[in-house]
Amino acid sequence: MDDSELFAAAHRLPTKRRPLLGLTILVVEDSRFACEALRLLCLRSGARIRRADCLKSARRHLKEYRPSVVIADVGLPDGSGTELIAEINQGSPRVSVILGISGDESLEEETLKAGADGFLAKPITSLAAFQHAILSRLPADRQPASLQDLSDETIEPDFLAFQDDMAHAADVLNEDHEGNTLDYLTQFIGGVARSAGDKPLANAAASLAQARMAGRPIGPDTAMLAGMVQERLERKIAI
Repeated sequence: MDDSELFAAAHRLPTKRRPLLGLTILVVEDSRFACEALRLLCLRSGARIRRADCLKSARRHLKEYRPSVVIADVGLPDGSGTELIAEINQGSPRVSVILGISGDESLEEETLKAGADGFLAKPITSLAAFQHAILSRLPADRQPASLQDLSDETIEPDFLAFQDDMAHAADVLNEDHEGNTLDYLTQFIGGVARSAGDKPLANAAASLAQARMAGRPIGPDTAMLAGMVQERLERKIAI
């Protein structure tokens, strides 16, 4: 190794301000708002981020690269993130840290049973909590001397990413009201709403999901949810 390589390696070593330097994190997340929050968390921590928005994209990525950490959302457009977690858990060599994320905290047990090392509930905004979730699960020789010394700050993702998610939700609502699509959409909108602190929208998504589970007519709940999504898109025009 020449002097330039030694210099480059030194700059990849973790520091107190950038404790995740040297790590590559694959984020599997379909919400642009949630993904933007994770991008900022990785940036502040010194980690390199790679992104996938569905199972197919994540699997394609994993055939070519081996990340240090995988953070997978449970609800994805082409299946459950627990499927991916189980696959990665059985891989050899295994990814060092696998974390599941969701706006629905009741899915934690399912995620851990699939093989995840930990679970993060959305919204994920605390820098220290994010770093601790990863560092505490790395091999002992890669952990910092003290996890108590992590500095904290609150991450606030760009609200335009929330608007992108609403545009996606509106497109799906306009095109498809089939059962599986609605199940995915209520999970998607509910997760985005909780991440953005939009309780009325989260409640509307939950109401539609409950109507589906109970076998009640879904027309009124679907129309209400579509109207609320459209209202949030119109706020962008007002801006």
